[in-house]
Order: sequence, then structure tokens, then C-alpha cells
Amino acid sequence: MTDRYASFVQSGAGRAVAKRLGLPDPPRLRRYSPGDPLLPGPALVGAAEDGRLAESVTKILTFAGVEPRDPAAGTTAADGTPQRYGALVYDATGITDSTGLRQLYDFFHPHARSVLPSGRVIVLGTPPAECSTPREATAQRALEGLTRSIGKEFGRGVTAQLVYVTRDGGDRPDGDDLSAGTLTSLESTLRFLLSGRSAYVSGQVVRIGAGTAAAPADWNRPLDGQVVLVTGAARGIGAALAKVLARDGAQVVALDVPAAGDALAAVANEIGGTAVQLDLTAPEAPTRLAEHLAGRHGRVDVVVHNAGITRDRTLGRMDADRWDQVIDVNLSSQERINDVLLERGLIPAGGRIVGVSSIAGIAGNRGQTNYATSKAGVIGLVDSLAPALREHGISVNAVAPGFIETRLTARIPLMLREAGRRMNSMAQGGLPVDVAETIGWLAWPASGAVSGNVVRVCGQSLLGA
Repeated sequence: MTDRYASFVQSGAGRAVAKRLGLPDPPRLRRYSPGDPLLPGPALVGAAEDGRLAESVTKILTFAGVEPRDPAAGTTAADGTPQRYGALVYDATGITDSTGLRQLYDFFHPHARSVLPSGRVIVLGTPPAECSTPREATAQRALEGLTRSIGKEFGRGVTAQLVYVTRDGGDRPDGDDLSAGTLTSLESTLRFLLSGRSAYVSGQVVRIGAGTAAAPADWNRPLDGQVVLVTGAARGIGAALAKVLARDGAQVVALDVPAAGDALAAVANEIGGTAVQLDLTAPEAPTRLAEHLAGRHGRVDVVVHNAGITRDRTLGRMDADRWDQVIDVNLSSQERINDVLLERGLIPAGGRIVGVSSIAGIAGNRGQTNYATSKAGVIGLVDSLAPALREHGISVNAVAPGFIETRLTARIPLMLREAGRRMNSMAQGGLPVDVAETIGWLAWPASGAVSGNVVRVCGQSLLGA
């Protein structure tokens, strides 16, 4: 589906008209292509006094091919022009009370206009629950307001995120250094958030805890050797997801209902994966799927629960079948599959489970009580399973897409469709690949210490944000 308004505004004449009339101005987003540099320019790296992450961040950026710059270097480039940055990265872990929040102003104020289009802003903090005093927890929680506001202020496709990093200490006696797993997941998270993979992700809070994570031999193929199951893979987000995961090196098992068999086979053939035709609501489906994975691959490293349906009707006009079908496909089938795969030990230590929720599961939606209930349930599944599976080395996360340009959203009436596209910080709808890239990051072995997160892929929607 083509966003003709965005295409018009991104032309020279269209941009002038939009500016004159005060119309939304959707920026052209920087999306990922293999071989792209992580950033279009250097990264300015700052830190609050006694921040504990700046040194690690600087090393990660340098290793990733990004030039880190010190704020003390000034705001002018070597040729005398104002210095422009691909990203602003700030370590706020040293802020221990509200008066220390002034350090955020001192860093961001002089550089707010220096970020390149589609640049990135990342603030690093300590999870409030791990803070040693109430005042420190208060200050660290305040960081969410900063990053979400920056995401709405900077414009031009610039995104802003807050990353809370555990104070796990690993085996270090001082307790301030990061364990190997946490450090690797910090690197994977920075690589995702700084790159074009995160084009439609903004205003999010990501939590990195203690856990096992394995850095890839090649960051361009972070899923090499991984067996990944994708449900609902025949079309839309599922098809884009299968292609992204295969591009990143995964052996993809693409699953969908028998009625979508031709489209499913086309996707599987294109990526060199395997196709499984199966109705996930059938009583024998979990057992049949487990037997297929065990017999063909011996395991499944990543399970992506993408299959979902809508049966829209206001609650007073909804028949019981519409309710039951949506809950069964979107939520109950996930629980049944997880139970069987975990009971049979087919998801090994280091495995990942990723569910697809929705902004509707956060904000609700008129005419979608069944759908919103099921998608809120996916968030509940993440919340409940994450601590239970942490001791087994398995991470559980979800993504919550907003308005994504698919054949389903193409059926929405024009005015509602335009509202869905424009009511976010990017003033446009996302693409299926935006959801796929975010799931891909959560599926990487290097992201093993990222668990219990629900990441919205909504361009920082004004609803539920």
C-alpha cells in the first residue's frame, strides 16, 4: 500500500506546500540495507559524573565503526562549520537525585540542533528498582520523560530511546562492571537502535538485565546457525519477518494455515526455508509441530508467535464465535505451543520467544475488544514467563506494532487510515520490515539478556505512548 501523501510531501514542491499550510511533514526514514554503516556521522558521547557505562559504550561504538566524539571537543568541525552528529548518546547512570538532572540539560541543550536527519538519541540509565536510594530511583525514572519528549521534538526522522542497564556486576567484586552477557546485549541493543533497523521505533524504554548472550562471529549475520520458527509467515509482517531472519543467517521454519499454502511455499522457497501447513487451533497442532521440529532440526532456537486474526465488531454486537476465534488464535495457541516445546526441551538454553502484540493491547480500540484483549494477553504472557524462564537461560519479549502498511490496514476507511498514519512522531505508517527488524534484534543470540520487554513499533504513536 502506497502512502501517496508522504510521497508528495517528500518532493520539493510538496514540502513547500506542506510547510506553507502547516500540514504534517513525514520525513524520509533511514532504513537498513546490508553493508550500511551504523550511523551517517559520528556519535557524541557524554556522561553524568560517576556514570558507569560511558567507557563500555565508547569501546562498543569504536568496534562497530562509529567515531565517538567528546563534548569537550566543541561544537565546530575541522572546516569551521557546525559539527553534525549521527547520534547523541548519554550515560545518565551517575545521576543520583533530581538536582543532578541538570546535567541532561547541559549536554542536550547545545547539541539539540546538531543531529543529522534520521539520527539517533540514546540515554542510558539504571533500572529504578535497582537504585540504592529513593532519590536515585526518582531521578532515573525521570529519564523516561526526557527521551519521549526528545522523540517528539527533534523531528526529521530522529528517534530517541531510554536503555536501562542492570547493575549486575558479573563476577567483579566492585559490582559496577557489566557481566559478559549484559555487555554483549548492550552491544546488540546499541547496534539495533543506532542503525536503520530501528527506523520506526522511538520513545521506547528497553531493559537489559543479567543473562547469557553470545556475540556473533559476523554482526552482518547475527542469526547464523539458528533455527527460527515463524507462525503466520505467508503474508504481510510474517513474510517480511521470514525474509529478514533468513537474510540475517537463520534457518527459517515458516508456518501458516493450509489455505495459505501457495503463498507460504513461495515465501519458504524464496528464503531457502521450510514450509509447515498447520492450523494452530487444532487440538493436535502443538504435538505435530513439536514432532516436526524435533525430527527435522532437533530443536528450535527462536519461536516467533506472529499468527493473528481480527474479527471486528463492537462488544454489544459481537457473537461468541468472533470472540473465541480471536482469543484462540492470537493468545491461547501461543500458550499451548510454548507449553509443549518447553516441556519437551526443544527450546534450549539461550533460546528466545517473541510474541506479536499490538498498540491496541496497550491503548484499546473501539470495535476490537476481542483483539485488544488477546494482544494485552500477549503482554501478560511476557510479564509472567520472563522471570520463570530466566533461570533456564530463555528470553521472552514482544513487539507491539502501531499503524503498519499492510493489506489489512488498506481496508480501513480513508479518514481513519490517514489518522492512523499521521498520529505519531514520524507522521507516517510503518512498513512490515520495521516490525521484522525489531523482532530480528530480539531474536539475536547477542540479545539474550534483553528479556521481559514490550517494544512498540509505532513511530511513537500518540495513542498509548
